[in-house]
Amino acid sequence: MVKNKARGIFMAILAAALFGISSPVSKLLLAEIPSTLMASLLYLGAGIGMLTINIIKRLGKNERVEARMTRKEMPYIIGMIVLDIAAPVCLMLGLTMTTSANASLLNNFEIAATSLIALLIFKEAIGKRMWIAISLITLSSMILSVEDFHSISFSTGSIFVLLACICWGFENNCTRMLSLKDPLQIVIVKGFGSGMGSLVIALVLKQYSTDILYLFMALLLGFVAYGLSIYFYIIAQRELGAARTSAYYAVAPFIGVLLSVIIFSQQITTSFIIALVMMITGAYFAGAEHHKHMHIHQETTHEHRHNHSDDHHTHIHDYKVESEHSHIHTHKRMEHIHRHTPDMHHTHSHSENHK
Repeated sequence: MVKNKARGIFMAILAAALFGISSPVSKLLLAEIPSTLMASLLYLGAGIGMLTINIIKRLGKNERVEARMTRKEMPYIIGMIVLDIAAPVCLMLGLTMTTSANASLLNNFEIAATSLIALLIFKEAIGKRMWIAISLITLSSMILSVEDFHSISFSTGSIFVLLACICWGFENNCTRMLSLKDPLQIVIVKGFGSGMGSLVIALVLKQYSTDILYLFMALLLGFVAYGLSIYFYIIAQRELGAARTSAYYAVAPFIGVLLSVIIFSQQITTSFIIALVMMITGAYFAGAEHHKHMHIHQETTHEHRHNHSDDHHTHIHDYKVESEHSHIHTHKRMEHIHRHTPDMHHTHSHSENHK
């Protein structure tokens, strides 16, 4: 389980690093591409790129090791797509009624929103150290995103920005509920679903561009900064849960700032250094959280990628199995104690707080 946690943290940071590329590069592309169309192209680039990878894998006739999504997951699939369309719309509405500084500051509420929704609605376990980590990481992101706190004010536009964060918070948790399924398939569905929805909005608003080179570059950016990033993000959620993945993913703005320093020759400010120290401290508390107690696994039947090297997959095959594979299997009722994260096998309730 410790190994799985380390892998989850690495995947979350890798996802953040790839997404961090999007802000400075998008800034260059927005000179020729309207914002709503840009959002559409980024998602479509993710869908097209991951679909290409999926086709190549199928042509290679590789053994299937990931479980496909089914009708059972349809509510989460629809929720994921609708929320991914609604969030940018709320954000755009908010930007028309408030300052960019306000929006940047309030956007950081997504981390807290994801955690609160995970705790209150999806019953994900979040300990004291994790709350400290979430608080520090959120505060550091706020410091990083705003240059002048004296210009901050609350308005109707601010409410729309907060609604966007809540939409993304729910979306993150919907994606987490799908995380045991094939992440490649999830990104394809998410990319085309959200991309086409945003494209319709862009066309209604008459936001379009005919610059083929810029359009192609936006699609390519979408594949790298959205497609691959979301892919690794889902794998991280599989191991860490929604709240912890969101916390580690918050390093993305810092990576974006560092890239802006390189691309636009921006200066590293004192506020950046302060925010970075707070971010590192928050990451320490998140990594140092230990969650170990006696818990019960109720009998359940489902399908996902797994192997038999842990204590949770004890079913027997009629044939020899050594590598990871996917098939419908049953977990018998089990009671044991070990360190674990709130992954999809540990969704038990907690009668008391754990460190």
